[in-house]
Amino acid sequence: MSEPVWLDLDTVLDIHSEQLALFGGADGVRDIGLLESALARPQNRFAYGETGFASLAAAYAFGIARNHPFVDGNKRTAFAAMMVFLRLNAVSFTVPPTQATAIILALAAGEVSEEGLTRWIRDNWPKP
Repeated sequence: MSEPVWLDLDTVLDIHSEQLALFGGADGVRDIGLLESALARPQNRFAYGETGFASLAAAYAFGIARNHPFVDGNKRTAFAAMMVFLRLNAVSFTVPPTQATAIILALAAGEVSEEGLTRWIRDNWPKP
């Protein structure tokens, strides 16, 4: 597998700003180191042999939702970053908003693991 198209810091900051503009919330990065750590998570997994887009996308969402790097909008940004990563890598992934909300809330609350999110993505993967 060739190297995926990764999300960089500026892209995720733009995603966060867009989420706040759409849905409101306080602007600001609470801890840039935690954000950088979240963005490195999928690249680290890839470097150690994980090549599945579902797992790599879940790593983005998990890292952002659980590291809580922003003042506000962490869950929204986590889900949007996951979706943007999939789109950048030519995966047309769509789910109903109610399902998206439920899974990201459960992820942030620790009720769903990163592996659980990966399974959820695979279960909802686009059918050929």
